[in-house]
Amino acid sequence: MKSEPGATVAIVGAGLIGLGIAYELAKRGATVRVIDAREPARAASWAGAGMLAPYTESVPSAALEAFCADSLARYPSFVADLRERGGVDAHLQLDGIVEAAYTDAQEHRLRVRARDLAERGIAARWLERDELRMCEPALGAAVRGAVLCEAEGHVDNRRLGRALRAACDALGVRIDADAGNVAIEADSRRLLGLRTGDGFVPADVVVNATGAWAGELAGVPAHARVAVVPVKGQMLALAMPRGLVRRSLWVPGAYLVPRDDGRLLVGATVESAGFDLRVTARGLGALLAAALAALPALGDLSVAETWAGLRPGSSDGLPYIGATALGGYYVAAGHYRNGILLTPATAVLVADILEGRTGGIAAFAPQRDHEAPAPVAK
Repeated sequence: MKSEPGATVAIVGAGLIGLGIAYELAKRGATVRVIDAREPARAASWAGAGMLAPYTESVPSAALEAFCADSLARYPSFVADLRERGGVDAHLQLDGIVEAAYTDAQEHRLRVRARDLAERGIAARWLERDELRMCEPALGAAVRGAVLCEAEGHVDNRRLGRALRAACDALGVRIDADAGNVAIEADSRRLLGLRTGDGFVPADVVVNATGAWAGELAGVPAHARVAVVPVKGQMLALAMPRGLVRRSLWVPGAYLVPRDDGRLLVGATVESAGFDLRVTARGLGALLAAALAALPALGDLSVAETWAGLRPGSSDGLPYIGATALGGYYVAAGHYRNGILLTPATAVLVADILEGRTGGIAAFAPQRDHEAPAPVAK
């Protein structure tokens, strides 16, 4: 570790990002303790659909796309290692994501994307209408065609949370669940540790991986805070006959992800609603309308589950990963719609930063919100 040998790393937040970092650090021999105010892997980690889509998902920068692509490449070995260490299979499927077009404008945009991705050496191609409906017969007659990004796919994020926890347990990581209010304790320059409902926890290094709550962690001085905000997403699951939808699908207004257990996930709204986790008629109505417009065959399926989660958003759409201005205090948050995808790469990057192998990725620096703009020449 960058700190002295035998130093303790405390990670606040036991979602996929926090558990992923703990897992990576423990593999490297660190003493790691994970503290969560609630139940591990039950916030955004539990609520998402598990899509791994660095190219289908719009990202705001080349740096983030490259980081997402790197993380996708790590996924097969990441999931295999978790299964080997903890005995839980996260059900990774990298069989492609289909994004369908229904209008001239959508068709033009997606044809251009398919061509551009192929020119960059990324496995993607355009599917004409007849070929598409052979692959996904549940798509309605109005579909025009689709782009298939063949390297993308999905993972069962709920199983991934269990796999990470089991692997962390196998490596001796201490996980404190339902810890209640957690706060940083620090002097004017450096972290001292954490204060929880059970008392003071000394730590040489603290990593804030609390997702949508990362900007709310108590005790953090203003000059080390990150501007993470919650972005609500509502979802539902339909009970689906096996094989009705074969791949993850993006259609106008929704995405659909088939699960091995017979559910079809339909998501997700994007709402600025603070920390409100209510499932609303308006939110579910919008998702169902989009799904049924694209796949009328879903109309007779029963609704098996509904839920909402909070994505951790940032002002520029980029995550905060790295050191802050407070000595010993680090952040790994703000991953927005890509937290599940970015779990393996974030874990490696944070571990490398703590070991002093890298200063991090400049575009993701937590201090970027506090840097004054350069003076304008007159």
